[in-house]
Amino acid sequence: MLNKISETKRQFFAAAEGIKNSKELEDLRIAHLGRNGTVATLFEEFKTVTPEEKRVLGKELNLLRQELQAKFDELKEVIESSEKLSAPKIDISLPGRVPNKGTGHIVAETMNEIITIFKKIGFSVVTGPEIESDKNNFEALNFPADHPARDMQDTFFINKDFVLRTHTTPVQIRIMQTQEPPVRAIMPGRVYRNEAINARSYCMFHQVDGIYVDEKVTFAELKGTLVHFAKEYYGSSVQYKFRPSFFPFTEPSAEMDITCFICGGKGCRVCKQSGWLEILGCGMVDPNVLKYVGYDPEKVTGYAFGMGIERISMLKHDINDIRLLYENDVRFLKQF
Repeated sequence: MLNKISETKRQFFAAAEGIKNSKELEDLRIAHLGRNGTVATLFEEFKTVTPEEKRVLGKELNLLRQELQAKFDELKEVIESSEKLSAPKIDISLPGRVPNKGTGHIVAETMNEIITIFKKIGFSVVTGPEIESDKNNFEALNFPADHPARDMQDTFFINKDFVLRTHTTPVQIRIMQTQEPPVRAIMPGRVYRNEAINARSYCMFHQVDGIYVDEKVTFAELKGTLVHFAKEYYGSSVQYKFRPSFFPFTEPSAEMDITCFICGGKGCRVCKQSGWLEILGCGMVDPNVLKYVGYDPEKVTGYAFGMGIERISMLKHDINDIRLLYENDVRFLKQF
């Protein structure tokens, strides 16, 4: 057995001379110092020798294991140092890698910009529930019982009394039912329409409505407020015009157009060669609406307006498909 101990030592040191990397060193350790290596095999054989032989062989086996382990540790230190020196260098003078930063969604950013403009001129911000009563969504806003918007093709009905709100205008009713004039507020939020999804329409979108009710409120004040908004949002050089229109809850009613900021009013695909873009609807609050909430239309008047956030975003950034705003494609969203 002494010969086997000597031979194991010779083989280990001979193999150690050719070690060049960590993998070869690990293979050497497994072959000789591992659980099933040569040293472990010798210790198993040691159990079978006579007591007289154990006194001599035990000392030699322990010495063998210590010498092999010491040589292994020495080689490990040398090889690890060598590999560290040969590893690719890090140039600490190079600029660091900047992690990508998340940003607000284009629709949320547009809404926040609009809210900021109106807050600066005294409008408070009020929100309301997305599940709304039929009374607040239609009846209180002077929609006749046979109005097309009450049809199932336009509205998501939860039951005969409640709907998913089709506009944020019902929040105006909630405000006026709980607050005496003057009332000056905007109402941003999500709305729903039972419409086919295509490049121009979606079953869900966002609006910002606004209302101002007080004594002697005039259409001129409405125009001044909306012109201020348009110039703040689109730039002071923007041109505008108001066209007569119809909404059940305002009388008279109008729609506001601005010069196309893509072509500068010359005519392009976005404005359909007209040079103008519609951005919102507005008008003086209908007396029937004022009566419904308990206001006296002989004493107070008011104006209201509403705009679609997605439309504003699409027009400003020349986006031709509303579905892009909801697909959450990072390649698209990161452009804004």
